Amino acid sequence: MRLPFVTLTLLATSLLSNALVLPSPEQFLSQQFLALNKEDLKEQVIQLNAIETTGSLPAYEDLPLVDTDDLQNLITLEDLNSTAIDLYHIAELSLGEYGHPTRVIGSKGHWGTIGYVLKQLKKLKHYYTFETQEFKALDGRVLSSNLTLNGEPVEKVKAFQLTPGAHVYGANLFFAANKGCDESDYEGLSAGNTVAVIQRGICPFGDKSSLAGKFGARAALIYDPLSEDLMPGTLGEPTDTTVGTLGITRSLAESLTEESIVDVEINAFVRYITTKNVIAETIHGDHDNVVSLGAHSDSVEAGPGINDDGSGTVSLLTVAKQLSKFKVNNAVRFAWWAAEEEGLLGSNYYANSLSPEENAKVRLFMDYDMMASPNYEYQVYNGSNIDNPKGSEEIKNLYIDWYNKNELPWVLIPFDGRSDYVGFIENGIPGGGIAAGAEGLNSQNGEVLDECYHQLCDDLDNLAWDAFLVNTKLIAHSVATYSKDLSSFPEREVESKVNDVSENKKQSKFLYRGSHLIM
Repeated sequence: MRLPFVTLTLLATSLLSNALVLPSPEQFLSQQFLALNKEDLKEQVIQLNAIETTGSLPAYEDLPLVDTDDLQNLITLEDLNSTAIDLYHIAELSLGEYGHPTRVIGSKGHWGTIGYVLKQLKKLKHYYTFETQEFKALDGRVLSSNLTLNGEPVEKVKAFQLTPGAHVYGANLFFAANKGCDESDYEGLSAGNTVAVIQRGICPFGDKSSLAGKFGARAALIYDPLSEDLMPGTLGEPTDTTVGTLGITRSLAESLTEESIVDVEINAFVRYITTKNVIAETIHGDHDNVVSLGAHSDSVEAGPGINDDGSGTVSLLTVAKQLSKFKVNNAVRFAWWAAEEEGLLGSNYYANSLSPEENAKVRLFMDYDMMASPNYEYQVYNGSNIDNPKGSEEIKNLYIDWYNKNELPWVLIPFDGRSDYVGFIENGIPGGGIAAGAEGLNSQNGEVLDECYHQLCDDLDNLAWDAFLVNTKLIAHSVATYSKDLSSFPEREVESKVNDVSENKKQSKFLYRGSHLIM
């Protein structure tokens, strides 16, 4: 039987119907306490600290020790549904600026999400301490991009994320030697009206673009010599010589000659903006053995991100609320990361900023991104102790054992850098996680897992309520298991860690940063 917990179909249908009957944004705002920008958030934190928790609460000593079955039984679709509705209305706060709901960093929708998480945590201040962590995040937008070859427009072309603008007309081409990763590969290139053509491989795309600009190219075209596909790539943090960069197909690249003339037009900007992570930790429990888990609080600009990753945000809030009814032996740290969609910036900033002493206290990190994809699979990150910090395999097996126990099919997916486990793995902390799927194909039916991935339609209609409940119960199981007992979990093998972010990037085994390839 696929769903052994409860009869979900009728309940999910009822809840989804309710989710479509929404109060107006004005009604919602009158009932909620939300930060709309950085200044509002500061004022909100001051006000939150002045609010006292009302109602009588049982003493911590009188609470029962956390039990996985008891905690899972407290997870309900009603809670998941009501919080998802709230997030959608928060996304609507961005209508004035963006013309559609979104929770992209810097928007009122994202500041509202941060404020909402803080408000929910304030209700649990008897059980958690919580704080925000401010950092500067790269934010970029490509407004338009065009390429013409010998006066004819090229249809299949894709601008790289975080590309600067470019306005180059009637340019000659320079073909970088090898993979364009060394200065010697640009021998013969001089400053002028020239566009560099570079193969993918060996080094990050950002290094290729920066080197091309350093030696005089005004723009760059990058292609994959092993594939005809356009690459969903990012240039990462720009340098003084990074140039506007487009991805092109292999067939187009092979048709180019030294006599070819191109126009490259990219209207784009890259900037730094301030945003915040939210981190909450149980007051009780062993703080030298911290069980950590996270989801990202932001969406892409294109839509409200109710599945990606509103679902993870909701799941964590729900589990945090119910965990407060139990005692724990090991401290639990919940995190809501900002700027995941810009390249895992919030989680990387956090993990890279941990002191060696604080790093050593984190026993494991679990990532929960996209819990309710419509055509879902139960996906488990394929962590092994050979290729990842010791303990990653145990996390994987915990998920697999739980799915097996509940007679649910599961599939393994690679640790490839697409979510917020990256910074932890790179800093020696065991990692794992589950997901329900993004733009890939379901291995059972061959259809797209989430047709609304990174689109405007990632709204309240884009949630599989059965998967949402199942995966949130599994999150509860993971928290209950490790907060109760870590005696069978491998001890940390603490090594000297590198705090420099750029050095971490150079050493990274991951091909992706979020949804974008880095090399």
